[in-house]
Amino acid sequence: MTRFQKQSRFFALLFTSFYSFSETIIITPSEDPYTEIQEALILASPGDIIRISEGLYQLEDSLSIDIDGLILEGEGMNKTILSFKNQLSGAQGLSVTSNGVTLRDFAVEDAKGDAIKVKGVDNINFIRIRTEWTNGPDELNGAYGLYPVESKNVLIDSCVAIGASDAGIYVGQSENIIVKNSRAEFNVAGIEIENSYYADVYNNHAENNTGGILVFDLPDIPQQGGHHVRVFRNKSINNNTDNFAPEGNIVGEVPRGTGIIIQANSHVEIFDNDIGGNDTINIAVVTYGYDTDDENYYPHPRNIQIHNNRFTKSGLNPDLKTGELAKILYELSGGNMPDIFWDGIVPLKQIIFGQPDKEKMVLSQNGDATFLTINPIKFMLPFFDPVERDDIDYKGAINPLPPVILNENL
Repeated sequence: MTRFQKQSRFFALLFTSFYSFSETIIITPSEDPYTEIQEALILASPGDIIRISEGLYQLEDSLSIDIDGLILEGEGMNKTILSFKNQLSGAQGLSVTSNGVTLRDFAVEDAKGDAIKVKGVDNINFIRIRTEWTNGPDELNGAYGLYPVESKNVLIDSCVAIGASDAGIYVGQSENIIVKNSRAEFNVAGIEIENSYYADVYNNHAENNTGGILVFDLPDIPQQGGHHVRVFRNKSINNNTDNFAPEGNIVGEVPRGTGIIIQANSHVEIFDNDIGGNDTINIAVVTYGYDTDDENYYPHPRNIQIHNNRFTKSGLNPDLKTGELAKILYELSGGNMPDIFWDGIVPLKQIIFGQPDKEKMVLSQNGDATFLTINPIKFMLPFFDPVERDDIDYKGAINPLPPVILNENL
C-alpha cells in the first residue's frame, strides 16, 4: 500500500468515524411545521438525518440547508409532501448551499419560485424526489423543479418533475452529472443540461413536455462550452404540450412537439433511445441563433454522434406558432418533416474549407430515420436547392464517450 493510499484510507476511516455519531431527528405534522423543520435544519450537525414523517406540511416560507453532509428524507414522494401553495416569502421551496447533502423520499409542491435550488456545492443527491405544480401547465408556475447549478458531482435518481414553466429537471454550469431513472412530464423542457461538462442522462422518461430533453449552451454565462454529454436509453415521446414559458425565456422558443434538441454543445452522444410521437421533430441539432457580444462564446455544435436509436414518426402536426425552428423546417421540407435535423450552419472558414473531421456529425444505425440538413453554400446562391436529405456523408465510425464517474464518496 502506497503512502497516498494509506493517507486516503486514514481520512476515509476518520470521515466514517465522525459521521457515526450522527443523530436522526424526526419531524411529525404540527401546527407550525415550518418552524420545526427549519429549526431542525439549522441546529443539525454534519451527518445528521432529518426525517419528515408521512403527511402534508403547509409551509409559508422557504426552507434552507447550509450544513454539510446532511440527509433530509421523507417516507415517500407521495407520502411526505411539503406544500408551498400558500407561500408568502422566499424565492424557492428549498435551497441548498452546502456539500454532501442527500435529499430523498419526499415531494415539493407548488413552490412560489423554483422547487429545489442547489447552488455551488460538491456532492448533491436527489433520490426519489418529486417536484410538482399541481394546477398543470401554467406560465405562473415556478421555473425549475430540480435545479442544481454551479455544482459538481450531481446525482438525480428516480425523481419526478411535473409542471415547471422552464425545466422540470435542470442542471446548469455544473460538472460530473448523472440523471437517471427519472420522469419528467408537463414541463416546458423535461430534462435540460445547460453549459455543463460530463453528464450522463439515461433510463429516463420524458413525455407530455413541450420539449423532452435539451442539451444547451448559452452565451453571457461564466461557464461555457458544454461538452461530453451522453443521452441514452431514454424515452422521449409525445412531447406535445403547448409552450407555456413566460415571455422572454429562451425555452419559450422551443416548439411544441420536440423530442431532443442539441444547441451549441460539443461531444454529445445520443444513442439507444426511443424517440417518437413528437408533433414537430424528433431530434434537432442547431446553432445558437441570436446576436451576442460574448467574444468567448462558440455558437455551433461540434462532434455530435447520433446512433442506434429507435424512431417512430414525428412532425405530423408541427408547431408553426412558437419560435422560428419549426417554421423554417416546415418550409424547407415542404411539410415532410424529418426525424433528424441539422441546420448546417458552420463558421465562414468552414463553409469555404470544410468542417474538420473531428467536428463532423456522425449518424449510424438509426433504422429508417429520415434526415434533413441545409447546404450553406447552396443556401447563399440563387437557383439552388439547399436541402439535403441523404445522410451518406454523415456515416462514420462511432467513438463512444467515456461514462461519467461521480466522486467516490458517493
